[in-house]
Amino acid sequence: MNSVNLMRPIPKRSVGRLRSGLKKVSRLPVAGVRRVAKAETLNFWLTNRIPRVLLTRFIGWYSVRESEKLTRLSIAVWRLFSDLDLSESPVVKYRSLREVFTRPLLPGRRPIDPSMSSWCSPSDAILGAHGQVHAGIVFQAKGAPYALGELLGRNTPVASLEGWSFVTLRLTSAMYHRFHAPVNMRIHRVDYISGDVFNVNPAALKRIPSLFCRNERAVVHCISDSGHPFMIIAVAAVLVASIQLHCIPHRLSLALPGNCSFNCDFVADKGEELGWFEQGSTLIMLYPGGLRLGDGFSEDQRVQMGQSLLREVSAVHTPYTPIVSSD
Repeated sequence: MNSVNLMRPIPKRSVGRLRSGLKKVSRLPVAGVRRVAKAETLNFWLTNRIPRVLLTRFIGWYSVRESEKLTRLSIAVWRLFSDLDLSESPVVKYRSLREVFTRPLLPGRRPIDPSMSSWCSPSDAILGAHGQVHAGIVFQAKGAPYALGELLGRNTPVASLEGWSFVTLRLTSAMYHRFHAPVNMRIHRVDYISGDVFNVNPAALKRIPSLFCRNERAVVHCISDSGHPFMIIAVAAVLVASIQLHCIPHRLSLALPGNCSFNCDFVADKGEELGWFEQGSTLIMLYPGGLRLGDGFSEDQRVQMGQSLLREVSAVHTPYTPIVSSD
């Protein structure tokens, strides 16, 4: 499928129609719209039984259109479905939806936990499934296992990850969409795996087997300053127009022809920005036995970027060795 021409302006007639439609939707009663959106079965069918790829490509095209009026109307519609709060950003006027998706934070809004033995949450998120890797299997929700090998692709020897742990971090559409280094670290490889764009909300995770393995994603191979290897898997979803990583020069999106890999040598300090999603989605962290999830965390709990999430409890285990190809 050919990629959408993102630089082509919207015809004036189309702008008028979009503006008219957005005005009508923005006048709907907020409480009623949110009740419908929270109806799990209906939400699942509305967000997963639509032409997902086509709609996601459209959002990628529409989100870069620069029009303050259209953006204001889009924000009004967005607020019907979510608790979007833009008060934490220094931006006053948004020219496009992409600027809203990728908005920065005011200084000091997300203090970074200073402990040397603590790893912070890489993003604002809702804590999802977490636990240990057993026989190459992890979970996307209670009673919903999936194979780690399918998630990570052919460049990662899954057998060497036995005994590692995982934690799932779900970013809603209204949240701050940038993600950051959980610890002083180095990125040495990124594997992009093309796929579908199913919604990744709880309703979909309960109903669609191996959902994370089906969706478009980027597997980021890292090592901490203390020598712990780990991975961050950025999983896209419906309406996520792209994944942007600062360690590579390529914007990862459905416009790419297929799977590809990038070797790199990118150093980041704890709390430094690594990239962003254009819309909400999911981060999965995979980490070795020398680390533990902090005390008191439970599923569905909200966490903020910079908040202590993991803690180092022992010396480095023998690290896995990723396969380096010439892709």
